[in-house]
Amino acid sequence: MYTNIVTEIDLGVGIITLNRPERHNAFDDSLIAELSDAIDRMAADPVVRVLVISSTGKSFCAGADLNWMRRAAGYSSEENLRDSRALADMLRRLAQCPKPTIARIQGPAYGGGVGLVACCDIAIATFDVQFSLTEVKLGIIPAVISPHVIAAIGERYARRYMLTAERFSAAEAYRIGLLHEMVADEESLDEALGEIIDALLKNGPRAIAECKQLIAAVAWKPLSDEVVEDTAQRITRLRASEEGREGMSAFLEKRKPNWIAQG
Repeated sequence: MYTNIVTEIDLGVGIITLNRPERHNAFDDSLIAELSDAIDRMAADPVVRVLVISSTGKSFCAGADLNWMRRAAGYSSEENLRDSRALADMLRRLAQCPKPTIARIQGPAYGGGVGLVACCDIAIATFDVQFSLTEVKLGIIPAVISPHVIAAIGERYARRYMLTAERFSAAEAYRIGLLHEMVADEESLDEALGEIIDALLKNGPRAIAECKQLIAAVAWKPLSDEVVEDTAQRITRLRASEEGREGMSAFLEKRKPNWIAQG
């Protein structure tokens, strides 16, 4: 079905793997379209409880594909705007996916690849991974990824790394908030990924989706009467829901809730 990515679903985990290792999994219009479609399918599939974004080869994602950039150099303004909107839309689909999303980062992430990482709820990488927001070196700007990157690392660090385009290490990415965890190698990466997935699968699917909406609704907002009322309405709705009642009953009865596989 796809030529640039591989998808699979295993025990509630949807995996989208960038599969252009010879191009360092760099973005072009075809890869972006396939990612958009796959993200939508995973988001709509009730079997999928967690979504993992991974890559094959030495790189996680090297940003924009050089051949795509060469073609874009001859595009009209309308054609360039179409491509930019497609990338922005794909990133928004990932950022707003109702399922928890995890970036499994085994190699360098540059430019748009950093945006892909920033869109995910959780990001883990090996110690040797490097990152860079390279756009200004090319005389352009990291425009469509900027809302996601700034949300992840904050305005202050965005000023440094977007303006200098310098490379930074996994340790620095962890320090500034782009990564949640670093591990020694790919074997450890999969072990850490499994632990996070296990933790997520213990939680109510609707509660997770609602929690993601809650975070988006209150982040960076002043503690106004409207925000306070909104949070009260949200928890009231969840307490009265079927999932909320099941979760509380399971806790009080010291049993697993029905969204956890029994056995």
